Amino acid sequence: MANILIQHGRIIDPANELDHVGPLYISGGKIASVTDAPAGFVADTVIDASGQVVCPGFVDLSVRLREPGQSRKATFKSETRAAASAGVTTMCLQPDTTPVIDTAAVAELIRELAEKAGYPQVYPIAALTRKLEGNELSSMLALKEAGCIAVSNANQPIRNLLILRRAMEYAASHDLLLIFRPNDYWLGNNGCAHEGAVATRYGLPSIPDAAETIALDQCLELAELTRCRVHFGQLSCKRSVIKIHQANKYGLNVTADVAMHQLHLTENDIKPFDSAYHVLPPFRTEADKQYLRQGLACGTISSICSDHQPHDIDAKLGAFPETEPGISALETLLPMMLKLVAQHAITLSQGIAALSEQPAQILQLPSGTLTPGVAADVCVFDPELAWQVNRSQWHSRGINTPFWQQTLKGRVTHTLQAGKRIFCLADGQ
Repeated sequence: MANILIQHGRIIDPANELDHVGPLYISGGKIASVTDAPAGFVADTVIDASGQVVCPGFVDLSVRLREPGQSRKATFKSETRAAASAGVTTMCLQPDTTPVIDTAAVAELIRELAEKAGYPQVYPIAALTRKLEGNELSSMLALKEAGCIAVSNANQPIRNLLILRRAMEYAASHDLLLIFRPNDYWLGNNGCAHEGAVATRYGLPSIPDAAETIALDQCLELAELTRCRVHFGQLSCKRSVIKIHQANKYGLNVTADVAMHQLHLTENDIKPFDSAYHVLPPFRTEADKQYLRQGLACGTISSICSDHQPHDIDAKLGAFPETEPGISALETLLPMMLKLVAQHAITLSQGIAALSEQPAQILQLPSGTLTPGVAADVCVFDPELAWQVNRSQWHSRGINTPFWQQTLKGRVTHTLQAGKRIFCLADGQ
């Protein structure tokens, strides 16, 4: 594999508390040095990163790539290209594919699709229950052995708490991470907006924040009972942050993430009947948004995900409640993080850590760092480069984003995955 020298860039590696301008040496697909040239090192490729930031590649805890089963919406090829252009070098695929990731054969199919797309670091999340129906446990150990990195029931309900308890006991016995998106399906009542003034004004079916916090409370109790390692995905409200903070204080082995769009948008940003704003969990209040930001800044929320969900046009047509929820979010991940930094919600080092080091630690992966000897997953980005979110600059097949046609600041120029260049802005690929 080629020897690569990235020079003159600002190297930020939160895992090693690095923040300096200097060279980064890559050899044999691994980080060789972040200071002096290794003995006998001769660069085959030199990347000039003057005025740019060099950091670990991003690790995304929640994506949908729409394959297998919904290739009319997107494909591994289109969405891994979008990920590469966003500096994302590792992705966790939610289990609600078609068919569901509840057998070793489907997990193997996921790996084959990733290899074929030239982006091998897609890790399937196994279904917690068969067909995600919430009734019968899946064969978690076999799925782990087939390459699944965690177990989850995605957004589907589990029929009763005894099933969830048994699932957590099973996961704990095999040291499997359980990813849980807290939402009481019955309290949510097929809603599409936060239970508040905006939903009332427009007559939208609503979801109270209690649907999230009650489900979170129940899972926390079971986590303490079973000692299962639990990660809570896509928190959306103030009281959830408080509960996670208390759980950490009392020693529970739990972590949490937030989707990037929840850190920027609230119910008040929803344009009447514009389905680009239809997400689950829904956009909540300004107070909730500010508390999510504070939770991120203090470490209660340890990571940020994209919760990438590309849709075709048909999925977003019709009345707001009838459309499918979700945002195509990979390519806005970096500029939205930089906007948080510009607004002094977090530091740049905290933002990079929340996208790389922290999710890698949650998954127990040897990535998210520029430590010599680890695989060279590297993102190089220009924090000042402005670009417009439009078809000419967009790689994902899904254009369902509330940021469409907006001008954002911050663009990835190079992405390396295990020392292989998978994106270069100058080449447009």
